[in-house]
Amino acid sequence: MPALAPPLPGDSARFASVPAPPRVRQLLTRLHGLVQQSLAGPLTLTVVELERELLRQAETARNSQVQADLLAQARQLHPFADSFGARFLDLHADALGHVVDPPLSVPAAEVAAPRPPPPTLTLVADTDIDRDIVLAEIIRRESLRSSNSLQLLGQRLAVLGARPALELEENPFGPVQLCAIVRRIGEQAGLELAAQLALFASFQRQVLERLGELIERANVLLDHEGVLPGLVYTPYLAREATTRRIVTQPGRAPAARRAVAAPVMQWNGGAPASWAALMHEALAPPAQAVVEGPATLSASLPPPLPSPDLTAPAMTALHQLLAQARVPAGAGQTATLSARAGAAAPGAGFPTPNVVQAAAPPAAQAVASARVDAILAQLQARVAHGAVPRSISDVQDAVLAQLRAEQGAQAALTVKDNDTLDLLSLLFEQIQQQMRTHAPEQDLVGRLQVPLARAALADPGFFVRDQHPARELLNAVAEAGAAWLEADDLDPQLMQKLGRTVDTVVANFSDDPQVFASAHEEVQQHFRAAAHKAELAERRHVEAARGRERLEVARQLASDQIARCCARTPPPRFVQTLLRQAWADVLTLTQLRHGNDAPEWEQRLAETCRIAEVTAMPTGQGHAADAALAGQINAALLQIGYHADEAQAISRRLSTPGGEDDGSSRTELTARLKARARLGEQTEAPGPRQPAPLARSAVEEDCYRQLRSLPFGSWFEFTTNQQGDQHRQRLSWYSQVTDHALFVNARGQKVAEYTLDTLARLMAQGQSRVVTEDKGRLIDRAWQATLRTLRTLAGDDAGERA
Repeated sequence: MPALAPPLPGDSARFASVPAPPRVRQLLTRLHGLVQQSLAGPLTLTVVELERELLRQAETARNSQVQADLLAQARQLHPFADSFGARFLDLHADALGHVVDPPLSVPAAEVAAPRPPPPTLTLVADTDIDRDIVLAEIIRRESLRSSNSLQLLGQRLAVLGARPALELEENPFGPVQLCAIVRRIGEQAGLELAAQLALFASFQRQVLERLGELIERANVLLDHEGVLPGLVYTPYLAREATTRRIVTQPGRAPAARRAVAAPVMQWNGGAPASWAALMHEALAPPAQAVVEGPATLSASLPPPLPSPDLTAPAMTALHQLLAQARVPAGAGQTATLSARAGAAAPGAGFPTPNVVQAAAPPAAQAVASARVDAILAQLQARVAHGAVPRSISDVQDAVLAQLRAEQGAQAALTVKDNDTLDLLSLLFEQIQQQMRTHAPEQDLVGRLQVPLARAALADPGFFVRDQHPARELLNAVAEAGAAWLEADDLDPQLMQKLGRTVDTVVANFSDDPQVFASAHEEVQQHFRAAAHKAELAERRHVEAARGRERLEVARQLASDQIARCCARTPPPRFVQTLLRQAWADVLTLTQLRHGNDAPEWEQRLAETCRIAEVTAMPTGQGHAADAALAGQINAALLQIGYHADEAQAISRRLSTPGGEDDGSSRTELTARLKARARLGEQTEAPGPRQPAPLARSAVEEDCYRQLRSLPFGSWFEFTTNQQGDQHRQRLSWYSQVTDHALFVNARGQKVAEYTLDTLARLMAQGQSRVVTEDKGRLIDRAWQATLRTLRTLAGDDAGERA
C-alpha cells in the first residue's frame, strides 16, 4: 500500500466554500487527497486500456465501416485521455462536498406549479438500455463485494455531514456515484456506444477492482481521526418465509437451476423456519425455472404463501402419503410402512382417504382419542419416574396393548391418531439420526416423546403450523446435541437448564400448550445469554484479527518503502538486512500509530532514504557519518524496545558511509537480531498472503466470489472425515485485503483460520458449504428428511424434491 501524499494546496481551497467546521473541511481535503493518490494511476490505465480495446475491436470488426468508426473513436481519445483523470477527480470532489452540503431540493412552489403537457411517447433508445444494463450489473457486483465497508464509511461520512447514514446511492465512494461520474464524462466527451461500453469495462477492471482497498483506507483514516472509532458492522438478513426462488443462469439448461436462500447468521441454530414454506415446497407441484435478468429479478419473486388450512390441504396430503406407504407394493409383499392390526378404523369428523378405510379389518373398533390421551397420561407419569421409551413406536405399542387389554383384541386407534403417531415416529427417527450418538440430549429427547405425542394428538396443526411451541421446544433440546457440535461447543450450564425444563414439561403438561411455550421461553432466555457471551468472545477474536491485518498491511508497506529506497541508492547488503529487520519494525510501528499521512510517517520515510544515501557512499573518501541521523535512528530503535547497546550499534552502521562500525561485530549483531522477536510475532500473526498455488477453476472462482460477498456471521458446515461427519463453524470475519478468514464455534471460541482461496476450493470439492436458513435448524432438516422418506415409501417419483 503506497504512502499517503500530503494534500495539495489547491485541494484545501476546493472545500473552503463548504459550509462546515474547519475540521470537517480538513477531513474532506484529506479524503480527496487519498482518492487522488489511490486512483490517479488506475484512471490513467483506464484510458490506456480503453484505447487498446478499441484497436482490438477494430481488428476484428465485421465490416470496414465499423472498423473505420472504431479507429476514429480511438484517434479521438488523445484529448479525452488528457482530461479524463482530472475531470473524474473534480466531479468526485463535488460529490464529496455534497456529503456536507447536499444539493438543494426542489422548492415547494416549483413542485406545486402546473406542469406542461407530457411529450409524445417514444421508444427508449437502444443505447440507453445497453448502458443501463451494463452499469447495473457492474454496480450490483461491486456493491456486494464491498457492502460492509461501504456501510461503515456511510456512517462515518454522515457524521461529517451531520445527517442520517448515507445510503448506497449517496455514498461518494460507492459504485453508484463512481459509475455515474464515468457515464457523465463519456457522454460529455461524445463517445459512441461501443467506446462507452469499453470505457465501463476498463473502468471496472482498473478502478473498481481496487475500490475495496480505497474504502478500507478511507475508513482507517476517519477511524484514526476519531470519527466513530472502533465501529463494526454486522448485517442481519431477516428471514423471508417464501423468498426462495429457482434461478436459471442465462445460457444454461434448466437442470442447472439453483435455490437462492439467505445464510444462517444467528447463534442459536438459525432463524425460525416457515413451516408453511417447507410444506409448500414438499407437497406442491414442482416449481418452474425462472430466468432472471437485471430488469426482471424483483418481478420474478413468488407472491407470499397464504396461511395453510390446518384441516384440509396439507394434512390431507400427508394422510394420502401415509396411505400410499401402507399399500402393499405387490402380491405377496408386505406394506412398506408398518400398520398395526387395528390401525385402520376411521376417526369421526376427520377426512380420510378411501384406500385407508378399505384396508381396515372389518372387526376393528376405533377407540376415542380421549381414552388414548388418558393412557398416554399414565405413560407420562412413568416417564417422570425414569421409564424412558426408546421410540414413538414403543409408545404406540404400549397404548395398543393397554387398549386391547381393556376393550378386547378388536380395539384400534383412529386413522387420525394412528397417522399422527406414525408421522411422529418418522420425525423422531430423523431427529435422532442428526444427533450425536450416546449424547445426553438423546435421553432428553426421549423423555419428550410422550408429552409431544399428546400435544400432536390434541392439536392437528402440530405438523403444519408455523412455530408451534411444542415443536420449537423439541428443536431447542435436539440442537443442543446436534451431530455438528463437538465437545468444546457444549455448554454445561445449558445441559442443566434443558434437563430441568424437560422435567418440568413431563411433570406439568396435561392439555395446555402454554406449558411448552413457557418452557421454550425459559430455554431461549438462556440461549440469549449464551449468545451474548459468544458475541463478546467473538468480538475479541475479531478485533485481534483486525489488528493482525493492520500489522501485516503495515509490514508490507514498510517493506515496499525500504525496497524502493534501496532500489534508488543500493546500500551494502548487511545494511539492507538491518533495514529489513530492525528499521522495518520502526516503520511498521510508526504506520500503525500515526497512519500514512502523518508528519511522523513522512519523517521516517525521509530517514529511510537518508540511510540508503549515506550508507551507499564509499568508505575512505572523506565522507563523514551523519550524527543527527544516528541520533534519530537510536531514538526510534529504543522506542520499539531495543537495548541501548544494540540500538547504538545499529544506528552507527545505518548512519556511516559503507555501513562500517569498528565498535561492533557483524556476526554478534546478526546473532542478536535472529534471537530477537520481531514486532508483533507473539500475536500468532499469519504469514503474508501468498498467491494461489494453482489457478482456480470456474466453479472455484464462483465460490470465491460468493465468499467475498457473504456477510460476517454466516455459518458453514465442514466435512471432517470420510464417514461424512460434519462440524459447524461461524465465519466471524474475513479480510478483503489479506483474504484471511476467521472461524469460531458455537461458543465464540476461535477454532480455525483459512484463506478465502482455500475455503473456495473446499466448497468446490463439497467439503464445506454455507448453511442457509431454510435448512439451518435441526427440526427443519429432520422434517424435510421425513417427507422424503415418506415419499420414498409411498413410491412417489417426486420424493427427491421434498
